[in-house]
Amino acid sequence: MVEDYREIVSYLLHWYDYNARVLPWREERNPYHTWVSEIMLQQTRVEAVRGYYYRFLEALPDVKALAEAPEEQLLKLWEGLGYYSRVRNLQKAAQVIMREHGGSIPADYELLRSLPGIGNYTAGAIASIAYGIPVPAVDGNVLRVMKRVQGSRDDITKDAVKRQLQADLQVIIPKERPGDFNQAVMDIGATVCVPNGKPHCEDCPLMHLCKAFHEESYGEIPVKPTKKERRIEERTIFVIEWDGRYLLGKRPARGLLAGLWELPGAAGRLTAEEVKREWLQCRGLEAEQIRRLPEAKHIFSHVEWRMIAYALKLAKHSDPEKLLASGEYHFVTKEEIRNRYALPSAFAAYAEQILNGMGKAEEV
Repeated sequence: MVEDYREIVSYLLHWYDYNARVLPWREERNPYHTWVSEIMLQQTRVEAVRGYYYRFLEALPDVKALAEAPEEQLLKLWEGLGYYSRVRNLQKAAQVIMREHGGSIPADYELLRSLPGIGNYTAGAIASIAYGIPVPAVDGNVLRVMKRVQGSRDDITKDAVKRQLQADLQVIIPKERPGDFNQAVMDIGATVCVPNGKPHCEDCPLMHLCKAFHEESYGEIPVKPTKKERRIEERTIFVIEWDGRYLLGKRPARGLLAGLWELPGAAGRLTAEEVKREWLQCRGLEAEQIRRLPEAKHIFSHVEWRMIAYALKLAKHSDPEKLLASGEYHFVTKEEIRNRYALPSAFAAYAEQILNGMGKAEEV
């Protein structure tokens, strides 16, 4: 299998010299910058990451700052990127680096792999790009490009297939330019041999070597099993205002959106009367005004939330102290929602309503 790939090295590096994407984390060899960018880019498009990257580095410019950042600041900086376990693991790894490596990101592939949240791909990216260590970085882009070049119909979701490709690339990766090689394949996969739609084969330096091009099988490669249909969940969201502040709840420590703040809600599509009876009254609360907000939906990897929502203004004589005593709920101001508390993007439509004055709310 290695022979299928040997010829690609010079073509890829030549192409990269003239076509490399201009990206802020490529401006200098900095392992911290490479690491942060690679974690951000997991399950997120490059275009969406740029602004977050600049903001994150401005607030947390080095490993020490990351390790010591308060959780609320950390999550707020990540707000909108999703998959919050990524940034939590980023901080856990920073704390290990401070404690066990003197604050320096290890220039060693195996040590990098041992850090929380860093797998084979991320370790390979940091090692090769920041430290010039000749080790591959195999992600979805690399799998797609290489399997099309090879004309392989291996199932790329299988660990054995990924390990074999990593072993094959380890043999051919150029020792003098390993980071450029890895980034060249990433860029080909992101801009030419694209995941959705027809690849731009006419712009590809590997076209003459690519079996999928010659066999016109690029639409069938890479091979992945059919995804299961997402589970649909109906939810009712409550935007509860009391004395100019808004109620946030803490999600359970495990499961979807674990440990994050959210707008309270309930399973199913509740009527306004059901909200009063089944949520407010049993908590000793009364709404003086209930308005309906627009419906929204949010797609997670395996589940889709279809949401209806109510804006509930609590009566002045309501006493939420019992509700707040558990520590699971907290009233916050608009400014705190804007600047301090990170709300998952699932609630973005309703956070926007809060910040913009409930302009789309309708009387029930």
